[in-house]
Amino acid sequence: MTTGERKVRVDFNVSGDDNITLIKQRTAELINVVEHLSIINPSTEKYLLVAKALDAYELAAMWAVKALTTK
Repeated sequence: MTTGERKVRVDFNVSGDDNITLIKQRTAELINVVEHLSIINPSTEKYLLVAKALDAYELAAMWAVKALTTK
């Protein structure tokens, strides 16, 4: 399992909603791409920017899943 897949818990989808699966998979892909940026050229500033981006993606996925599961 990739870092992105672990962070958004792609294997956790109680409702079985395809949209939740899609959001989690795409978010995991984005997290993996951004995380790779810090490996290519590690620096303190880049690390902080990558960390902020990763947090934002995780939060966005969380709120999107919450929106999909709210009645």
